[in-house]
Amino acid sequence: MAVAVHPDEIAAILESDGMTDEHIRLTYGRADSFSLAEDLYARVERRHPEPSAPPSGAWHSELAGCLLRGLVFALPGLAYVLAAPLLAAQHGRFGLPAGTVPMLAGAVTGWVWNQALSHRAYTWLGLGDRAAAARALLTGAPAGALAGTAVALATAAPGELPAAVFAAGQSLYLAAATVLLVLGRERALLGALLPLGGAVPALRWDLPDVLRAGLLLASLAASVALAALVLRPGVRRGAAGRGGPPRAASLPYGLFGLGSGLLVLHAGVADTLVTGAGAVIALTLSMGPAEWLLHRFRYGALTRLRTLTTAREFRRAVTGTLVLCLGGYLTVLLALTLAATLAWPGAPLPTLPRLVTLLLIGTVLWLGLLLQAFGAVLSAATVCLLAAAAQTVHPAAGPLTAGGAAAVLAALTCALLVRPTAHRA
Repeated sequence: MAVAVHPDEIAAILESDGMTDEHIRLTYGRADSFSLAEDLYARVERRHPEPSAPPSGAWHSELAGCLLRGLVFALPGLAYVLAAPLLAAQHGRFGLPAGTVPMLAGAVTGWVWNQALSHRAYTWLGLGDRAAAARALLTGAPAGALAGTAVALATAAPGELPAAVFAAGQSLYLAAATVLLVLGRERALLGALLPLGGAVPALRWDLPDVLRAGLLLASLAASVALAALVLRPGVRRGAAGRGGPPRAASLPYGLFGLGSGLLVLHAGVADTLVTGAGAVIALTLSMGPAEWLLHRFRYGALTRLRTLTTAREFRRAVTGTLVLCLGGYLTVLLALTLAATLAWPGAPLPTLPRLVTLLLIGTVLWLGLLLQAFGAVLSAATVCLLAAAAQTVHPAAGPLTAGGAAAVLAALTCALLVRPTAHRA
């Protein structure tokens, strides 16, 4: 009781111990558990344990790991640079370049499936059953690759078969990358993506089609082979336990993947390919620093939970930490956007409306990830899906839609995460 930051925490403990209001009235002379909790809270001196200091250099090592994940999130975009001449077709649809529809359809299918699959595998890992996580990935990843391929083929128009084949490879890569990322093999995935570095000279020189296709196939084959090697030991350790987390619990995470993925695609829709690609590159690279800042917020909140003595002090401190972390993420996103623009030959600087929209989308993504980390994934998914749907129906209303979604998520975040009980382990 000495570590409680609000009387309601003590009341919850009393009720969990089976102390009814009648027992409290007869034994302690208080009206109910809340009255007794307030009395105990006033009488017992606050004694919060000192927060354990992180190991020396821990934040630097965590930052390096998060930056590595951001890099492997962004590098697959180089595949589109290598494949561009191989995907040429005469006509596009819906005002988009030829081949865009099957590639987007396959990618979105993969995002949804693999986000839900990742949650299920991480849940098994949290339960200490790595074999069950491996089995979930072994069955789920190929199914996701097949689903993405089927959707891409179904949405391909005549003349878009090359794009559908590329989308099939994209779906297979997403499945393999999901396995490697969930099981903590980011460095192995980075090695598999190295052949895509051939896209850098392809920005200035015309590479032979055979070389382009060879680099793409080499990266894909390496990713799949590494995923298979990583899965084999975990599956051999024994059969997965029965039961486990319900599959329906992973559905909101898939929906969040759908909403956030569509928002990123909307950020990439611009007057020129260069402007849109710069926004997508910045958003994907920023996911590494975003993950690190989520850890920083979590650690800062736990530190204040152990050191502050009143709920009011805690609310103020956590709100300040939230503002600092979000501001830090938006600063990184802005810097990455400008760096991507300057690094791309002949790229125009983004206009102020596009820059504001990009930062608002970044706010939606970071706050959505934060809410997801604290279990409020359904709320985050709903807001992201509504924002993505609104931008699909009215593309010109991008800043207004993203701003509204950011405001709603900010309100939800403040309402949830300023409560001390939200940070209890």
